[in-house]
Amino acid sequence: MKKTIKNLAIVALVAFTTFSFTRLDREKKDIKVEDSQLVWKGYKVTGSHEGTIAIKSGSLEFNEDVLVGGEFVVDMTTLASTDLEGEYKGKLEGHLKSDDFFGVENHPTATLVFSDVKATGKNSYSVTGNLTVKGKTNPITFSISIYGSKATATLKVDRTAYDVKYGSASFFDGLKDKAIYDEFDLVADLVF
Repeated sequence: MKKTIKNLAIVALVAFTTFSFTRLDREKKDIKVEDSQLVWKGYKVTGSHEGTIAIKSGSLEFNEDVLVGGEFVVDMTTLASTDLEGEYKGKLEGHLKSDDFFGVENHPTATLVFSDVKATGKNSYSVTGNLTVKGKTNPITFSISIYGSKATATLKVDRTAYDVKYGSASFFDGLKDKAIYDEFDLVADLVF
């Protein structure tokens, strides 16, 4: 009996020592923000608008060549329209930055932190993360593809989950052709 307990203790000690010095080789790769782009597209009954938002910082985390994590900070103050010019461009950008939409004076950044990553193919993944906009955090699931030192992600965001309700037919009656759809698209082209 004493010999069995001694042998178990030795096995446990060897296992503990082995696991203590064995770690996942996780490598964090910073996003080159100047070479990366985040494009948004919002839809309304009578059409759509699109533009860009700057990525302030970000990184993807890998175990060998497999994506296992990531996090991003977006500079909401850079919200810009690319489909309008002049006075209309300024009006749309001002309205999107106002409290009717993203309230960038009080909420200058938005964040995304990956919480779960599952491979769906050779270079593609399904990611669940926590997206924080206007101080509200909600889970979001999206697809990302990785090719070499580039990645592309496509997200569909329900703005009403972040208290962005202006022009939403889900909350206001009688908007007719003034209604703005609740979901908008984000497409991230990332270089790391």
